[in-house]
Amino acid sequence: MNQNPDAGRELARVAIFAALLVALGMVTVPIPGGVPITAQTLGVMLAGAVLGPRRAPLSVLLVLALAAVGLPVLAGGRGGLGAFVGPTAGYLLGWVAGAVVIGLIMRGHRVTWWRTALATVLGGILVVYAFGIPVQALVLGMDLRTAAASSIVFLPGDALKAATATVLVIALRRAYPPAFGRAASASAPRAV
Repeated sequence: MNQNPDAGRELARVAIFAALLVALGMVTVPIPGGVPITAQTLGVMLAGAVLGPRRAPLSVLLVLALAAVGLPVLAGGRGGLGAFVGPTAGYLLGWVAGAVVIGLIMRGHRVTWWRTALATVLGGILVVYAFGIPVQALVLGMDLRTAAASSIVFLPGDALKAATATVLVIALRRAYPPAFGRAASASAPRAV
């Protein structure tokens, strides 16, 4: 039996970030409109920046698959197919796209604070909102402008998550480059 140790490491990295996403969803702040404030988007931002555009969405998809089969892995311990038809469904899909965008911005480049901040804001906020707001409007029967206005309440928290992700990614890159994968730890320049 030929086992590839790199494949095992990569699978472990995907699983670790999936577990982080679940853990970050356990603390939620419910607000009117059906979309709770949670730290799970911080997990998406971290996964995208650390795992890259191919593995980060696998972490998110793993969490979504676990939710689909009914495990309580989403914000506040929710799970089941109902999460994929409710007002948060678009945000869940946005996590996958956001993780890809963050990974693409970070991929093959030096890990810098400005690149990480740009990636987390574009992928972790704008892309997630681009998926989430239209679905929220559709499910709740409101026009797009009203749904977008109701999402403004999330911007300060999401900006704080992007700043936190930036600090954590820079610190992780300095302290433990192998977290970014074998090729990244061997060849990428140090974080600035």
